[in-house]
Amino acid sequence: MIAARKSLLAALLAAGALVGGAACAGTLDDIKAKGTIRIAYREDAPPFSFRKGNAGEPLGFMSDLCRAVAARVGQQLGLADLKIAYVPVTSADRFDAISGSKADLLCEATTQTLKRRETVAFSIPTFVDGASFMIGANGPRDIKSLDGKTVGVLENTTTEADLKRALQAGKIKAEVVSVKTHGEGIDAVEKGTVAAYYGDRAILTFLLLDGKPRPGLMIADAYLSVEPYALALRRGDEDFRLAVDRALSQIYRSGEVVKLFAASFGATTVPSQMLQGLFVTSALPQ
Repeated sequence: MIAARKSLLAALLAAGALVGGAACAGTLDDIKAKGTIRIAYREDAPPFSFRKGNAGEPLGFMSDLCRAVAARVGQQLGLADLKIAYVPVTSADRFDAISGSKADLLCEATTQTLKRRETVAFSIPTFVDGASFMIGANGPRDIKSLDGKTVGVLENTTTEADLKRALQAGKIKAEVVSVKTHGEGIDAVEKGTVAAYYGDRAILTFLLLDGKPRPGLMIADAYLSVEPYALALRRGDEDFRLAVDRALSQIYRSGEVVKLFAASFGATTVPSQMLQGLFVTSALPQ
């Protein structure tokens, strides 16, 4: 009996050591051991993160930015050839991929909020955008004009929550229709099944210019919210967060970010003064 108890105790201690070791292992340790960093991306958030290219890599500003971050994290770890594994996510499961350890870094149009920080951690800011409406020629130009109308918005996003909050605050009786993709929402505007589609302005502008011709559609002038984007990563891993922030600061300070911006937004497009200010102020001192 005593021998059996000792054997059971030894087994429990061994199991505890294994679990404790796994719990203590950080993201950087995992990346170095596997020689791979896992980047989560969305296929429906252009020009930040969207459909795969010919090489199977996601396209867009955030995808390019994360590849640059990965290269610098690899340098910090002494890995000359750090590999990247891409993990596709949706607006509904993107944070689960990070909190559930299916990916190391979420690289898409992710707005940093206090509520989301209960689930994931965030890097220093990577972009600033604002939400507006895509409308037809005679569509509503501001939120008050939505009274009595139907408006579409992408499900499980801060824009959806902001829209509902703004309608409630303004006592505006509009029907909100949640859609699964931006394309679905824009098609609804074109068909007239919704009066407007609410989304991040940069994404709406890209879709309007890059897709099939939609001569009857336009973007309303007003910005109705401010969306500070950041890369999402697991909570509680300050070493990895520091490595990511260090990489971003170097990318901002060196001017590499401007080249990445031009690759997605066009060589003739320059970052706004607000965005340029963000890159300068986010470049933390060494």
